[in-house]
Formats: sequence, C-alpha cells, structure tokens
Amino acid sequence: MRRPAEPGPGRARAGPSADREAPRIGRIPILDVEPLMGCGRWPAKAVVGESFQVTATVFREGHEMLGAEVVLRDPHGRVQPPVRMAELAPGTDRMCAEVAPTEPGHWHFRIEAWGAPVAHWRHDAEIKVPRGQDVELMLTEGSLLFGRAAEGLPGKDRPTFLRLARLLADRAVSPTRRLEAVADPDVLDLIGRYPLRDLLTTTEWYPLAVHRERALTGAWYEFFPRSEGASFDPMGRRGPMSGTFRTAMKRLPAIADMGFDVVYLPPVHPIGTTFRKGSNNTLETGPYDPGSPWAIGSPDGGHDAIHPDLGTIEDFDAFVRYAGDLGLEVALDLALQCSPDHPWVREHPEWFTTRADGTIAYAENPPKKYQDIYPLNFDNDPEGIYREVLRVVRHWMDHGVRIFRVDNPHTKPAPFWERLLAEIDRTDPDVLFLAEAFTRPAMMHTLAKIGFHQSYTYFTWKNSDWELEEYFRELSGDAAAYMRPNVFVNTPDILNEYLVHGGRPAFEIRAVLAALLSPTWGMYSGYELIENVPVRPGSEEYRDSEKYQYRPRDWEAAERERRSIAPLITRLNAFRRAHPALHRLRNLRFHHVDQPELLCFSKRMTAAVPSAQVHHEAGESLVALDDTVLAVVNLNPHMVREATVYLDMAALGLAPDAEFAVDDELSGESYTWRQANYVRLEPHIQPAHIFTLRRDDS
Repeated sequence: MRRPAEPGPGRARAGPSADREAPRIGRIPILDVEPLMGCGRWPAKAVVGESFQVTATVFREGHEMLGAEVVLRDPHGRVQPPVRMAELAPGTDRMCAEVAPTEPGHWHFRIEAWGAPVAHWRHDAEIKVPRGQDVELMLTEGSLLFGRAAEGLPGKDRPTFLRLARLLADRAVSPTRRLEAVADPDVLDLIGRYPLRDLLTTTEWYPLAVHRERALTGAWYEFFPRSEGASFDPMGRRGPMSGTFRTAMKRLPAIADMGFDVVYLPPVHPIGTTFRKGSNNTLETGPYDPGSPWAIGSPDGGHDAIHPDLGTIEDFDAFVRYAGDLGLEVALDLALQCSPDHPWVREHPEWFTTRADGTIAYAENPPKKYQDIYPLNFDNDPEGIYREVLRVVRHWMDHGVRIFRVDNPHTKPAPFWERLLAEIDRTDPDVLFLAEAFTRPAMMHTLAKIGFHQSYTYFTWKNSDWELEEYFRELSGDAAAYMRPNVFVNTPDILNEYLVHGGRPAFEIRAVLAALLSPTWGMYSGYELIENVPVRPGSEEYRDSEKYQYRPRDWEAAERERRSIAPLITRLNAFRRAHPALHRLRNLRFHHVDQPELLCFSKRMTAAVPSAQVHHEAGESLVALDDTVLAVVNLNPHMVREATVYLDMAALGLAPDAEFAVDDELSGESYTWRQANYVRLEPHIQPAHIFTLRRDDS
C-alpha cells in the first residue's frame, strides 16, 4: 500500500501507453543524479553509519508541485524507509537528501519522484478559500483527493483521511473550519508519511559500496622491522645484524600507546643481491648492505616468502597476533616488481620485457635508474600474472593480513586492479587496499573508482593556506564519494622541504593538519624524532635512508631528552578517537581568515549514535551527538602570525550573533568566541588552537 507496483527505470506508472517504447526522459524528469561513478558503472562509496548527500535535478511541466525521495536497498535486497528530498536552494530544482547505510556490503540507491496533488491542492486552497474564490469547488476537490489518498494508508490510519474527506464535503461546516482541519498535526504527519503519488517516476538502482569503518578512518604508522633490534659491533668484528619480527614486536606497545590503529610494514620478503643498492642509493654495495626491501626475490623465495633475517612465517604470524592483541591491524606492502634474482625471472621470463639486446628491462624513470628492480609486463601473460598475484594476496590474507598498501599501482594496468579488487571483495569484503599513487589526477581518481579503498594524496606538497584549502575542498567535496585520502606527513621517499627547514614547529604543524583535516592519516617511523636531514640540498630523499640500511633508534633516550613529539601525536590520536566528527571527511568546512599563513577549519557531526561510540564503554543506548571541532593553525613554522578569524556560524550550527565557549585541547585554556575572533599563534610555543565547542545544553 505504501508503494504501488514499481515502474521500470525512468518510467511513469503504467497507463494506456505502457506497451510503447519507454521515453528517453521520465514523465517527471530526474537528471544529474549524484553520486554516480562512470554513470553508475562503479559504485559510490561510504562506510557504515556515514551520512552523505544524494542529489538530483527534479522538475515537471507547469506549476504543479512534486515530491521526491531517496530509497536505499541493503545487501539483502531489503528496501529501507525512504528519505524525503528537499530543494537545496529555492528555484533551482536541485533536490537533496542525507542518507546513511547501516551495514557493510553491496547497497543500491535510487530516486523516486511524483506529482504531489495533495500538496498542490493545499497550496491553492490556502490562497483561494480565504479570499472566497471557488470555495466549494476547492473543498470538494480536496475531499476527493483525501478519499483517494486514504486508499494508500494502513488500516489504522485510513479512518483519519476518510473523516477528513467527509468533513471537506460537509457544507454545514464553515469553509474556514474545514480548511483548518487539514492543518491538524496528525493529518500533516500522515500526508508526509503517505503522500499521494501521481505519475510516479523512478531512476534505476545505482550501486553503493559500503565498507567497514577502517576504510575511512584510522591512524597509520610505518616502520621497518629489520631496524627494530638491529645491532652493530662497535669493534668491527662482525657486520651489522638485522632486527627480526620478534625484536620488532617490542616496538608495538609504544605504537599502540601513541594511538595508532594500523602498523604498515614495507616488503618483508627476500631481497635480491644482483645490482643491490648500497647506502644512500649508491651502486657500490658493501658486504653487509641489506638492500632495498622493494627489490623483491632471491633464491630464498619471492612474494610469498619471509626474508630469513626477519624470521619465519610463524614469527610473522606471532607478530600479527600480538599487534591484534594491542588493537593494531597489520598492513603489508604489495609491490608487484622483482629483483633479477626472483624465482619468477627464472620460471616465467615471459612476465617481463625483453629489450633488443636480449636483456630484461629494469625499472627507469629517466634519469633515475633502478637496476635492482624488474617491472612486470602485464600484457605478455595477463592471465598467468593475475592468477599468481591473486594467489599471493590470498596467501597473506590467510596469515592475518586484511590491509594491503599497494606500491605504485599506477604503473600497472587499471583493468588488472579492477578485476583483482573485485574478486577479493566478492569473497572477503573486509580486506582493504591503499593506493600509493603519487601520479596525475586522472589515474589517481580512476584507481579509486575501480576499487581501491584509500589513496595517498598530494598533501605533502601542499603547504600554503590557499593550497591546503583548495585541495581539501576537492577531497571533501564530490571526490569524497569515491576517493578516500590517507594523508601521510612523510614517507621513506618523501622528506618535504617544509620539514627540512621548519624544525620542530613544522613537524608539529603538519601532524596537526594531517590528523584533523583527514579521517585517515599516517607517518613514517622517525617523524616523531624530527628526522629532517636530506641526502643533499634540494633532495626529498633522507640521508642514510632506511630503505637501504638498518636504522635502529634509541626511543627511550629521545623521550628522556624531550627530542620527540610523540606526546603531541598521542594527544592528537586520543583527541581523534574521542571526537566522531573527526572520523568523517565530507563534513569539513573552512572559515575566513583575514591574513595569510593561517588556516581555520571545522568539522561537525550531529546524529544519534550508540553511547559506546562516544564514551568508549559498553552500552546499547542512543545519545544525541552534536560534536564540533574547530582548529586554527599557524602554517609559518618560523614566525608569529596573528589575524581575525571570521566563522561561518551556520557551519557550526550557531546563530550569527551567538557567543559560545571553546576549550583548547593543546593549552587547556577556555575562551568565549563569537563570529569574529582575534588569534595569535607562536609556532615555537603553540602553533595551533584545537577547540571543542561547548553549547548551552552541554
């Protein structure tokens, strides 16, 4: 009774012309539906509980009123209660509704639009009847409409409309009283819940992929297991010795204590010796140089093997289990490339590119040469390579890995990834893939659309206020429907000039920005120790890069000597966990600052959520949540900056003239703020304000 038999996509309710070819446009046009990826070829993305906007242009001929709703269909085929759409701005015909899927899986959504005769009648009647125009005709037409609308109501509600239909036709009652009866709250509620829908038109069902929370929200920590526990003989009687999974496990509690959710390991496989790179990426290799972990493969095995220096597969399993006990997920690098010593080179030479002189082509990005790495040629034996990579991925899944960081996916064919990720999603939808694709936007966006759950970003190179605002407006806007940013402040390959010259304040500023702007952020080991020496001026490569040598660190000494910003990172991650607003991307809003080098932004979430989600304790009750975080950051690591911040009060859910209390997470101080506020930030003392808002009812 709520919905008549469903018409097909773009069709109105069946009538005399039902046997004719469907019109190219619906009886009530529904155009420019968003979010759609490739006209519906790929699903839009969300995580469980994440609300997002569905928009469309909906209109009809003449001045007749209409209604529209968004309908979700869950992975079990169950149609959810519809969500009514409203016009974004008067006169635009652009309609919008916020929806939120409730479980992971393959969802669908569609838009339904209809002529709204009851709403149109009410509009005309409220104008005509008080003026004495066509009074009885209008009320009679209303009686007929409510009589027809009663047919679509459940039995318990039907008498309300039937009584109203009789009343509207009763000339013994004054026209004013009859019209007032339509405005009864119970009547209006039924009109809203069970609208009379003429000329019902629907879109097709569009796909929506809903993932677990970690696909959107998390804090990543990257480190090399071989460096944790590595040792050197100061007397030179033996070479350096690699750390192992067992020694690396000792680092995990500190990582968990800093509030990280994911531990990311570079490749842990055997490393080739042919053309092995020495320290600082030199071609001259000493007898104890361990080589780059990305030069995968040796006689000890390939992508499904553990480097003997790190231990055994049982040691790896113990590492994964211990990380899990601490609340950490392990992400493993998936680098589809080989050293010249990889078993694949011997067993499948057709998987590589043979040059005119008969040699296998190594990786190049002229003028850079990577003689220790052979790229795969995915066009020579695509089926063979696909089957082997699928086997490798499933091998590590069987050993507890549910997150893969994919190295340089943009150098492999997009159809390969589309197929592989779809196959993994079909059997194991909880497995996540991060695309490490620092490349052109078209490829980055395409990788996200075809199945990657997260993507690296250009954040490292965005350092000015206008660059950050422009870029994160893009990331949190339309792109958020398919591309989730994982904002790393540094990587083993990227030491930005901002960090080289900015000292400790630069490291603190970038950590604050990454942790608050994006729901997922990450850092490479050593960031907390403010490691910032490049191999040469102007280079983004670290001196004594851990990619090519062991890099043991004295964490305890750094803490004692206060050379570490780990306390700040711990506070940032704790703050992120405590504030659900920071778990989302699409709610990011920027506020005007009247001076450069200062950035102001906020995130707000309003919802009914389980109490355990807010307080991190057991409980099933729902609590009303209005969580707002407001940040002001000095982007200049060298100088004091001061300015006036002008807040978008509507974005904060406040009246334009409101005064409100803010509590600073970093300093512990509280202030009274309003629409315009003076700020002064000293980078060497406190480079940012991180405020929570206290409302009158808090």
